[in-house]
Amino acid sequence: MVSAADAAGQATSILIAMSANRDIVTAAFRSWAEGTGYVGSIFAADMTWEIAGNSAAAGKYGSTQQFMDEVLHPFGARFSASDPFRPVNIRAVYDDEPNRTVIVVWDGQGTTIAGTVYQNTYAWFLTLRDGRVVDGTAFYDSIAFNELWSTVTPQ
Repeated sequence: MVSAADAAGQATSILIAMSANRDIVTAAFRSWAEGTGYVGSIFAADMTWEIAGNSAAAGKYGSTQQFMDEVLHPFGARFSASDPFRPVNIRAVYDDEPNRTVIVVWDGQGTTIAGTVYQNTYAWFLTLRDGRVVDGTAFYDSIAFNELWSTVTPQ
């Protein structure tokens, strides 16, 4: 049987971990926005990712490598080195403590290699374990994404 003191200590540990998860995600987004890092640095190797909806990239990805190879690398290769895609406005960061999930609502923007500006608003649901994202789900404007995906060839 767990004592009240042990239960309180466990609850405190969970709250500290959740605060740390929020801090980890916020720091990763901040460094990505500033061009000093990339949010992928907090992805666990065994992460799963789902892009909800009907965009050209919608679906489930069974590993970080698959998600990087099939989505993030080809996506990034559509942007100029001088103005790559990155967060320009982090609207909100929420903690879903019981599920160890951090939710980020953010606006991203970058200049494509075709010279056009791509903008989109995202909601990412990130479940963390040991300070790493182990499951992610993304929501965004599929029309804007599909236009980018179909009109700008990655380099």
